[in-house]
Amino acid sequence: MAAAPPLLAEDALLNMLFPIWQLVIGVGVVVFLAVAALRLARRGRSRMTTAVLVAAAAIIGVNVLNALFNGR
Repeated sequence: MAAAPPLLAEDALLNMLFPIWQLVIGVGVVVFLAVAALRLARRGRSRMTTAVLVAAAAIIGVNVLNALFNGR
């Protein structure tokens, strides 16, 4: 006797709510980044310059690692 196919309705609610959770997480990240940027801007110009350089180095590093591991 063949096994019954899995019910697709079991995950229907979760699949409908998934984009909402992505939106909630995205909004939370944006709010966190805005607050962090404001606090950093209040600390002065030299700290902002250092933060921008560190962020740029991180972005370049991630892209280099991505290129190395993906072979592009």
